[in-house]
Amino acid sequence: MVSTTIKLGPTVAPVKFTQVEPVLLTDETILARKEKILNGMKNEGFDALVIYADKEHGANFAYLTGFIPRFEEGLLILETSGKCTLVLGNENLKLARFSRVPVTLAHSPYFSLPNQPMDNEAPLESIFTDAGLNKKNKVGLVGWKMFTPAAGNGKAFFDLPYFIVEAVRCTLKASAELENAAHLFISGKSGARATCNANEIAHYEYGANLASNCILDAINAIEVGVREVDLGALLAAEGQDNTVVSIAATGSRFDKANIYPSYKKVQKGDPLSLTTGFKGGLSSRTGFVIADESELPAGQEEWLQRMAKPYFAAVVAWLENIHCGMTGDELYQLVERVLPKERYGWHLNPGHLVSDEEWMSSPVYEGSDEPLKSGMIMQIDIIPSVAGYTGVSAEECVVLADITLQAEISKKYPALWNRIKTRRRYLREEIGINLSAEILPLSNTVAYLRPFYLAKNQSLFVER
Repeated sequence: MVSTTIKLGPTVAPVKFTQVEPVLLTDETILARKEKILNGMKNEGFDALVIYADKEHGANFAYLTGFIPRFEEGLLILETSGKCTLVLGNENLKLARFSRVPVTLAHSPYFSLPNQPMDNEAPLESIFTDAGLNKKNKVGLVGWKMFTPAAGNGKAFFDLPYFIVEAVRCTLKASAELENAAHLFISGKSGARATCNANEIAHYEYGANLASNCILDAINAIEVGVREVDLGALLAAEGQDNTVVSIAATGSRFDKANIYPSYKKVQKGDPLSLTTGFKGGLSSRTGFVIADESELPAGQEEWLQRMAKPYFAAVVAWLENIHCGMTGDELYQLVERVLPKERYGWHLNPGHLVSDEEWMSSPVYEGSDEPLKSGMIMQIDIIPSVAGYTGVSAEECVVLADITLQAEISKKYPALWNRIKTRRRYLREEIGINLSAEILPLSNTVAYLRPFYLAKNQSLFVER
């Protein structure tokens, strides 16, 4: 069993990088993004895309505009000519002039909050006709996800509000095709957002670094008697928007359906979960509030051997073997060999793509022929589930990068490159992982797992 090489013992904690200034996306990057989408449209015969956004589902929209419509809804209509039309509600009209792509603005108070003024009220069909949708032969609707049903395809599945879909249908001529086109953005095989350039990687590393700093601060603050809310407060940073519901949960979870940190106090022997995420990265941990294996609660005495070490072995195998060009199925089967699903109960994808959202899509699934590519930001996301045992996690984000991309990052973003080198050195020298040459850690806590929170100087490592 691979886990026999995994040990728990004294280790030095990873370095925290603070005061890391955000990197903005360049005009050249935005132009390249638009060209990637336009090429995808042309390859599949789309004449126009209608791209939806709200606060929770705005990443495809923001990929070109640079912003989300916050508390309202919004649409971006993109034609193969490159023309862009923004449809916005009352309180986001002012943002149109800041759009990263040039736009023509249309106002729809239907996208505004309830009971707000309905000035300039006009049927959406009129707005869509003015934008030329009535003359198009094939239109793609882009919400926030593509659908991959086991039988058939998801082209006719739409995740936009009904009133928008119906208005588009009524605008199109009878012979026009209407399809889900989210895959042009998020598909691991052909989506524009699946790979990132050096500027985008620098942009997203900001969030991954923040998330790992938060996790380190939170696990260092774990003591008997501390409240969930006190730990939860440490999972926020620099006023940035979280991409997931932050978790600071001790003992039994979801009491009275509550999913947020409460005033519950940490007790010795409790299992405790922590999760936070920002654009570009998520950090998550699960362990026990104890200092030694002998303190594991009743029924969990074998947890370190049965759960934590095998899980960590799978993380190590993932980091040591992933490389550009391998298929998603190859990575899936690697995890299956090291951590057999039948014994360890995981059922989701053991790795997925990350961007503005925590889970964009995943090329890693059984039978996947999707190649893993240079520029893919990926989250290590293996979730064992064994009846009777507490779970374990050390989710973090990395980027796959070939020699060319690594050289570009080191040249254009030397401070980022120095952080990456420090993280790689830590993983190799302190944790003992023979890290794949094409893996660049974006967070400080990749593979840093302290299973017993009160043993603050001990973590799992590979004995060579």
